[in-house]
Order: sequence, then structure tokens, then C-alpha cells
Amino acid sequence: MTDSWATFGADLHLDLRGPGLRSGLMDALREAVRSGRLAPGTRLPSSRSLAADLGIARNTVADAYAELVAEGWLTARQGSGTRVAPRATPRPGPGQAPRGGAHRGAPARPAPARRPPVRRTAAHTLHPGTPDLGSFPRGEWLKAARRALTSAPHEAFGYGEPHGRIELRTVLADYLARARGVYADPGHIVICSGFVHGLRLMARVLRGRQVRDVAVESYGLDIHWDLLGEAGLRTPALPFDETGTRVGALGREGAVLMTAAHQFPLGGALPPDRRAEAVDWARRTGALILEDDYDGEFRYDRQPVGALQGLDPERVVYLGTASKSLTPGIRLGWMVLPEALVGDVLAAKDHSDWVSSALDQLTLAEFIRSGAYDRHVRAMRLRYRRRRDQLVAALADRAPDIRVSGIAAGLHAVLELPPGTERSVVQAAAWQGLAVQGLDRFRHPDVPPGRDALVVGYATPTDSAWAGALDALCRALP
Repeated sequence: MTDSWATFGADLHLDLRGPGLRSGLMDALREAVRSGRLAPGTRLPSSRSLAADLGIARNTVADAYAELVAEGWLTARQGSGTRVAPRATPRPGPGQAPRGGAHRGAPARPAPARRPPVRRTAAHTLHPGTPDLGSFPRGEWLKAARRALTSAPHEAFGYGEPHGRIELRTVLADYLARARGVYADPGHIVICSGFVHGLRLMARVLRGRQVRDVAVESYGLDIHWDLLGEAGLRTPALPFDETGTRVGALGREGAVLMTAAHQFPLGGALPPDRRAEAVDWARRTGALILEDDYDGEFRYDRQPVGALQGLDPERVVYLGTASKSLTPGIRLGWMVLPEALVGDVLAAKDHSDWVSSALDQLTLAEFIRSGAYDRHVRAMRLRYRRRRDQLVAALADRAPDIRVSGIAAGLHAVLELPPGTERSVVQAAAWQGLAVQGLDRFRHPDVPPGRDALVVGYATPTDSAWAGALDALCRALP
């Protein structure tokens, strides 16, 4: 169904073809914004007016508006209606395809929908996956950088090698063994530019080994599924129950991607029997486990759950980063590889933008070696635990019917909502100037809709913004 309407001088042509009216409307509005036909600040018709013009239900339009507000395409303010949000990224020219791929033939989704950044249009954001950027230890980092630069050998200023700096790989081997229970030899560690870079390298290696299927968890990040799909790999989703991912459903897949220590976004740790079952499957079939240990340092109920890699270093590829413990801005991650994979990964890395900044690597090595990294992690663990406790206390006081789960570790919590209310709560939060994400945002396309919930990143706001964000959240909840 194609239709158009005129609004404040903007002639819009919406093509609502697609799997459903709501998704078709959302895709059409995204394309109108992306192509420049809807300029930033353009006021859109009310949901009632647009529904009447298109001959569809008002709730369909309202839900589409709410989700596009949550994704950052639109803004909603009382008294000023729904408008096109300011966009900092340049728009593609006429005929230029949007960046990014689609998953399994689904409509292409723009980058902001995959990994939503902090929105300038929202007063507060509680998106998961980002630490408190204001707490980055600038002074200690500067001291480490000065020491590292002073003692750096001349060859450190050259082009480098795909492995990464030996200084960083050596201290990481010690740290990961001590803090995460990882068996790591510096020769088996490869430095990368974050988890996505490491996953892209592994996807290339798996395809070279004739792997076709990489199993994934029912809930996770679509940027990871899309990356694997773009490499020609299928991503069947494993079933999930109240205990966690049902690894017994693993079959002939060549690999599985897991967040075993702290499932993202639901928050539980994979039970010991299922951890052993996953490793037994990998040994029996010759498959690999890709372990995303994204926030393993932050556990509040007991000593940190050790990495799955410790059960079998030759069947598990361990991937970690400094993105949650320090900041994603330094773009440093690491892969601890089975010995048989090191050569393949280095070959894959040699054909890409494979060198991370040597000075940043040396600085991080010195930062860890000096003990500053441990001190920072301990301080942030206390800070995030206080925020978690404040979140739980505020909900108990102001929204006692909301159950909170996934709070034993990490930087986010899951707030269970009454059935059918997720989208309306996300919209209500937007009206409060708060950017939040619903659990459905993280559901694998092959998994049927499940429970309604919010995934709340309590680490993201600065200390000065935390109280306001928490108050806005409570006002938006049922």
C-alpha cells in the first residue's frame, strides 16, 4: 500500500509494503529520514491524523512512533508533538544504499538501531552496554601513558604485527588467569579492536573451515547475528528456559556464541551442569565455543564466575574487551585462542585493518601492570553496586509490582512488565525525556515474542545525571 500526505510543506511518500503494517510504516519513515525527505525538526502528523490518512489503526501508528523515538529517529515532547530527531551522521545521497546488512531477509536496519548511542534528544539514557564514561580514570591513564611512552622501544613506533604488543599480551595472560580463570599463553592471545572486530575475524576463520551454522542465544545483539550472517553463516537460536540457554539443543553446528558468565541481556549465569554439557558437545563434535566475556569483572553476589574457557582452552575461544571495565573509546579487545587457531586468526587479521594503536596497547599494559586497572575495577564495582541497590530500592518504593531480575552481576537489570505494556512504557519513558530499550529489541528473529520487560543500563548515566534518570524511569513505569 502506497500513500502520501502533506505535512508542514513536506510531501511524504510512504511505501508500507513488508511483513506487517507497523514494520512497514517504521521502515518507510526511517527511509524518509535517512534519504533527507524528512528533515531534522520536521513535525509529523498526530497518530490519529496519520492513521486516518493511511486507513490503519491509530495504535499501529502510535506503536511505530514510540519505537522510532526509542531508536532515536524521532523525538516526542508534550506540547510540540512528534518530530524528526537531529542527526549527527551524514545522510546517504540519492540512490546510495544504507549501510549495514539485514538478517535473514528482514528489512535493512540502520546502524543506530543496532547499537544505539547516547541520544542528544533525550535528557537521560538507560541503554545497556555502556559504562559511566565520566568515571574514566584520566589521571591514572595519563600517568600510565607517560611511563609507557618513556620506556617504549623504538620498534613500537613502527607498523606493528597482527599479534599485538607482547607487553600487553604478557600482562593480559597474567591478569586473565588471576581474575577470570582463563588459561592464557601470550602466544595464544591476539589483540583486536573490540569484540565486534574479534567476532568478524572468527567468522572469517569459521567460513574458511567450512562451518555453516553458528548457534546463538535466544536474546542478544543483532549486530552480532548480522555480522555472522554477512560472513555467510547461519545463526540458529538455542531455546531458553528459566535456568538459561538450553545447550542440550546443540547439534551439528560448527560453533556457538555464548555469554556464559552473564547472559546478555537476561542476566543469568549458565549453570555448571550446562557449562559442562556445552564443553562436552564441543569435544564430541569438534565444534568451537565463542565466549563473549563482556562484563565478567562486575559481580555483586559472590566471587566472579570463572570463564568457560577454563574448562577446555582448546575448544573455547575467549573474547574480552576493556569496553565495560574502562571505556569503549580506547578500542582494545583480546582473543585467547586454541593453539590450532592462532595461525588462521593472524592470517585473517593480516588482510584487514589489523593493527590497534601500539601506544594505547602499551598504555593499557602499564595500566594493568601498575595495579591501576584492578583499583579502578574495584572502585567501579562498588559504584555500580550502589546504583543497582538504589534502582532496586526506588522500584520497591515507587513501582512495587515491577519485578527486577538479572541483578547479580553486570551493568544492567531486567524490569519485568505486565503483558502487552512494553511498547507503551518505552513511549512513556520517551515522554519523560528518558531513552530506554525493551527486551523485545534483543530477541532473535527466529524466537517468538516472549515476556514484556525493560533492559535498564544503570551504569550509563554520570553521577550527576543518575538521580534524574532514576526518577524519570519510575514515572514512566506502570
